[in-house]
Amino acid sequence: MPKLPRTITLVLGGARSGKSRYAQELAAKFRSVVFLATLRPMDAEMRRKIAHHRRERPSPWKTVEVPLRLAEAIRSESAHADVLLIDCFTLFVSNMMRVARRAEAHNHKHVRELCEAIRSSSASVIAVSNEVGSGIVPAFRSGRVYRELLGQLNQEVAAIADNVVLMVAGLPVLLKRTRRPAREPR
Repeated sequence: MPKLPRTITLVLGGARSGKSRYAQELAAKFRSVVFLATLRPMDAEMRRKIAHHRRERPSPWKTVEVPLRLAEAIRSESAHADVLLIDCFTLFVSNMMRVARRAEAHNHKHVRELCEAIRSSSASVIAVSNEVGSGIVPAFRSGRVYRELLGQLNQEVAAIADNVVLMVAGLPVLLKRTRRPAREPR
């Protein structure tokens, strides 16, 4: 398998839109994959979901559970992989807000650090995130802060990404392509 060019790809979409499946199909085109998982096993349902996702991933892929220190994980793991698959920003932002309550400036700093880690990664990066800007305005301040922070992260990563894909009903809609990604999944 030839070495693929380094790219940054952002895969956006709603819940159950096929984001993770599509991102995994892209990542499977690379030789060495590190899966950066942001889901915290907080209850039995989450633990079952994590176990299911682990079974779905190819066994040679390395999985690193990183609910909070994502920028550090990107920096440390990029030297050992052809591609980093981050799944997902949605849960990462939730984890970050849970730890740093009422520290909005601190959270915005983490967004900038994360974007810099992605930009400087020696490996390709495929990041998965929910598009939350199409829904209603949350009734509670914490929901609005969450939506704003995730929206900011999505926008900043989209700005540095080579490819941005919006998943709708399992179908990829190309929003941005400045470099060809590893062969498109079918």
